[in-house]
Formats: sequence, structure tokens, C-alpha cells
Amino acid sequence: MDLVATTAYLVIYSVALLVLISLGLAVIFGMMKVINLAHGEFMMLGAYGCVFASNAGAPLWAATALSAVLVGAFGVLVERLIIRFLYGRIIDTLLATWGLSLFLVGGVTTVFGPQGRSLSTSFGNVSFGGVNLSVYNLILIGVTAAVAWLTWALARFTKVGLIVRGTMQEPDIASALGANRSLTYMATFGYGAALAGFAGAVLAPITGASPTMGVFFVAKAFITVIVGGHLPLMGTLAASGLFGMIDGIVSYRWSSVLGEVSVLVVAVVLLRMLPSGITGRFRSGL
Repeated sequence: MDLVATTAYLVIYSVALLVLISLGLAVIFGMMKVINLAHGEFMMLGAYGCVFASNAGAPLWAATALSAVLVGAFGVLVERLIIRFLYGRIIDTLLATWGLSLFLVGGVTTVFGPQGRSLSTSFGNVSFGGVNLSVYNLILIGVTAAVAWLTWALARFTKVGLIVRGTMQEPDIASALGANRSLTYMATFGYGAALAGFAGAVLAPITGASPTMGVFFVAKAFITVIVGGHLPLMGTLAASGLFGMIDGIVSYRWSSVLGEVSVLVVAVVLLRMLPSGITGRFRSGL
């Protein structure tokens, strides 16, 4: 029973972690086709925002929400000043976001120093099935599920979501029907950045905040979204479920390093067998 409970918990936690770090990239890269190499740095800014707000006396939930809003606003600024001039120019966008990534890492290191900053929580543990589980990790799982569902619901059931999907798929037709293409791109990029900032803030009590923390997550996020295929949200959830199961089981049975290697090997094999990703054969959807 202990073995089953522990394995199930690790698998669910691994899936939630992949969804959390990939959701913002699924919006910016999956929906907008913008290669945002600064995705990890958006997460880093969210982590710093959460640490500073919490240390200033804000409740953790308020610090997390504030971080997401601030990083989202920063994302809007980045889109207006840089990204909007580069749509359709993949290499230029890649280089621009890579430069932004280096700038953010260097700027944060210069201002706050290279050392990491920690954030303590007092949630403690809870016993379930003979296994001690971190309460905060359970909260992370629940919050991630809620945000993923909210993002899918916004895109699937609201007028705003319809406009966003139409603009991303057929921008000229959407503009002819009255959609403000520039405003839609700006808002979508800002929402994706806010999701990345939210992920960094949620992870801050676990990983802390450091200038280079984004490096540890950006590769996993890109692999998850790419393997997911052309349906960004459903594909990301499907890839996260598969990779999370592999990582959770292998990490528990052997080591976390072998778990990450296993995920990479499976991703390479899947892309070889399914060049369009897991959802590549689906005709439409999210």
C-alpha cells in the first residue's frame, strides 16, 4: 500500500509540475508560434516577486497573485516593444527572446546578487495511506489543476477565447470580421507571461528564487509543448501526463537524474514516430 501510494503521489506531482511550468509556454509558443526563450526568466521574475512580496508581509496567495499580474504586465511591455515587430520571423524572435533572457539574468544578478533567496512555508505534512505528504505540494497539485482548467475554459467557452483562437489560426479573416489583431496578440502574450510568472511564484517556496533558476525548467517546458503537438492545451496536458508518469516512476525506483533522461529518450522516440506530436492527427481543438 505504501509503495502504491508513494508512486501515485510522485506521478501526480510530476504531472502537475510539468503542466505548471509548461502552461504559459503552451499559450505563447503553442498558440502564438512565438519561440520565447525567456520563458524561464519570466518564471524567475515571478519567483522573485513572490519572495519579496512575502517577505514584505503579504500572504502567500496574495504574493503569488501579485507576481503573476506584474509578470503579465511585463509581458505586455515586451510584446509592445519587441515581439510585435517580429511576428512571422521565427529566427529573429528566437534571437530577440534569447537576448532578453540574457539581459534579465544579468540584470537580476547585478541588482540582487547571484545568491538564491529562499521562502519558507509552514504548511507541514499530512499522512495518507501510510505516507507523509507535503501539504504545499498537494496545494500545488490542486492550484495547477484549477489554473489549467480555467485556461482551457477561457479558450473554449468564452467570446474572448473564440477571438483569440480565430486570430491565431486565421489572422486575416479574424481582422476582416472586426477582431483587433494587435490587441489580441498583446493580451495573449501577456496572459502567457502571467502564467509563467504564476508558475515561478508557486515554485518559489520549493526552489527559492535565483537568477538562473529558469534554466532548469525551460527545456522541460519546450519538450512538453513540442511533443504535445498542434493542439497546445490538450497536447500539453497529454504530454505532461505521459512524461510525469515516466519521471515519477523512474525517479522513485532509481534516481531523479535517470527519470529526466528517460523523459528525454521517450520524447525523442515520440517525435521520431509522431513528427506532429501527440495531437498531430487531430483536426481541430485546443
